[in-house]
Amino acid sequence: MKKRFTSLLCLAFTLSLSAQSTEPVAKLGDSDLTIHLKRNTEKIVIDGHLMEEVWQKGDNAANFWQYFPQDTSSAVGQTEIRMTYDDQFLYVGVRCHSAGPDYVVESLKRDYSFSGNDNITLLFDTFNDKTNAFVFGMNPMGVRREALIANGGRSRGGGTFSDSWDNKWYGTAKIKGDYWEAEFAIPFKTLRFQEGSTEWRFNCYRRDTQHNELSTWVQIPRNYIIMDLSFMGKMIWDEPLKKPGANISVIPYLTTSMTRDFENPDQTSPSWTGNAGGDAKIAISSGLNLDLTVNPDFSQVEVDEQVTDLSRFEIFFPERRQFFLENADLFGSFGLTRVNPFFSRRIGVARDTATGQNIQNPIPFGARLSGKLNENLRVGLLNMQTAKEEENGLPSFNYTVATLQQKVFDRSNISFIFVNKQAVNGEEDADNYNLYNRVAGLEYRLASKDTKWTGKTFLHLALTPEEVDHKFTHGFQLELLERRYRLEWAHLFIGQGYNAEVGFVPRKDYMLMSPEVQFLFFPKKGPINQHSINIDSRFFLQVGKDEEIDFTPWSLSERQIEAEWEIRFANNTQAGLTLKEDELTLLRDFDPTRLQADSVFLEANDRFHFFSLEGNYESDQRKKFFFEVQPNFGQFYNGTRAGITGSFTYRYQPYGSFTLAYDYNYIKLGGDFQPVNIWLVGPRIDLTFSKNLFLTTFIQYNNQLDNLNINTRFQWRFQPVSDFFLVYTDNYITDPFSQFSTRNRAIVAKLTYWLNL
Repeated sequence: MKKRFTSLLCLAFTLSLSAQSTEPVAKLGDSDLTIHLKRNTEKIVIDGHLMEEVWQKGDNAANFWQYFPQDTSSAVGQTEIRMTYDDQFLYVGVRCHSAGPDYVVESLKRDYSFSGNDNITLLFDTFNDKTNAFVFGMNPMGVRREALIANGGRSRGGGTFSDSWDNKWYGTAKIKGDYWEAEFAIPFKTLRFQEGSTEWRFNCYRRDTQHNELSTWVQIPRNYIIMDLSFMGKMIWDEPLKKPGANISVIPYLTTSMTRDFENPDQTSPSWTGNAGGDAKIAISSGLNLDLTVNPDFSQVEVDEQVTDLSRFEIFFPERRQFFLENADLFGSFGLTRVNPFFSRRIGVARDTATGQNIQNPIPFGARLSGKLNENLRVGLLNMQTAKEEENGLPSFNYTVATLQQKVFDRSNISFIFVNKQAVNGEEDADNYNLYNRVAGLEYRLASKDTKWTGKTFLHLALTPEEVDHKFTHGFQLELLERRYRLEWAHLFIGQGYNAEVGFVPRKDYMLMSPEVQFLFFPKKGPINQHSINIDSRFFLQVGKDEEIDFTPWSLSERQIEAEWEIRFANNTQAGLTLKEDELTLLRDFDPTRLQADSVFLEANDRFHFFSLEGNYESDQRKKFFFEVQPNFGQFYNGTRAGITGSFTYRYQPYGSFTLAYDYNYIKLGGDFQPVNIWLVGPRIDLTFSKNLFLTTFIQYNNQLDNLNINTRFQWRFQPVSDFFLVYTDNYITDPFSQFSTRNRAIVAKLTYWLNL
């Protein structure tokens, strides 16, 4: 098998060299493009009509470049952008030319997906650090979205795109036949920037479904993602920017709920509760913000989408709570995906193992200071207090996180983090928790000026009361991205004693080495627009000696090799094929199905070697009906597995969509294992009656948990960032012997109001 992978690698390299082209591509790094902003003195009505005189004069960011289907020519559907400002707002006027009035709009709901809509997206790097940006977007129906980009946007370099961030701004759009216009009014109080600055970095990208085209103001090569902050032009202000005055917002809430736990024999009637609390946002400076919260309630946050769990380790679920999102990378981007010293979901939220749904541990209060002290130094300080958990015998805990990030060279930075979890009035002889858990870490993140090299290296130490070896983790990752290929090396050591209770560390006591190579192809003609071959390998060395497993220290415990072919077609469909090889020794007894009797499992020390094949196909999202399908089959431990995952979506433009997500697996293992069918089915209905009135119903049937979950969320945005929510949740046991009985039920009403002081 190793010879096959070597042959495949050589073939891919030969094809890559033969496919080299002399076609001109974008230069790497910042562009010379500029747009000058002059102070506005006339009234601008935000109505989607660019009728005011200010829109007819001044600089125009135009002459957009194609990013898809090619990246070497001008866009067919051109875009024009003009900007101005006054003491309170940054104004942006946009005109998007197209082939006709047949625009694609998935719904009227805020925070639409980029790929499912005609839309325009603006990126503002307000501190010129080339790593962080504010994102504002709009589609032809005037539906808005906002997001935050951190660490340059490139995901393999640790970049993030957080579209859960929400803040106050204004805008609308109007369709005018073969073009549409949009107006943005973004308060300076919503943005963070250096007082006195005269220059920001800016770029813009657009999706034009009728021309099947993605375009950008600053030309970006296709081997980079479209939101990569390495490629930006400049906004030049005619006056130094002033601090936007007092910037204090208070966001109180009121909530009432009815809950009933049918599995608790002591609760024979519904329990009614009421609650109140709120948040405050205080701008210490134009770049530094203080967030305060008292008795926060996150009942309106949408439930996690469940997944079929066939893995041996904990699954990561992203943070969705608004309080933790702004500058979230300052706290949560340390380490790598397999080891992170701080995971905010460890504070005040857990998962019900019976239903797979979120459960809350009350937070009496919390504070978070985050942002820029100057153009090169960012700071983060978080302190949260959780309530005592009587039913689990756990005391109240205090969580403190402190971080610093100093920019060095052109786009790189050095970061420090300290995490402290401290029991309040805990018992010295407690056997189910530690009185404290602390982690300190130092990192260097590389982002070269020519944009080709990215990576990071880090060392984190666990400061804990346990007397164990190797209370640290070290990681290194380096990537080289060229036009026709990508090379990456990563290694990671996680010691047995590295106990980060507030982090995400699903596995410990191993050394990982992971080389990866990818070859990129860009045909000029034909149905295939671009494709790539990726060879990814992971080698796990067991570090320490364990009484339960028969390993010599530093012996190879696991090997994973994947060969993947990804294809993007010119008609906007995508496909892929992945061949996987796994060889491993189990570290613990394990039932992959989680549906067998307690006495049936694969035993620790058993060695397995198996192959599998996975495919995927995504249809054109411009169509009203589109789908995704991912079949898989092959060996699985000592047996076989076959399954199919995907979704079907019908868009009823512009009022919503119906989606049916599904995940089916048939698993047949040897020995005493019974063959099982594992189902996860999730219908979802999104209805948008207007831009301010939304209804979402989400159903999840999961036979691994014997659970059917129904979650319905009604939202009325009666003022900017002010909402009324009505949320209904129901969980049922689906075991046929339980006669489809109810587990629990809840109805929650919540009112929030954003008040500027």
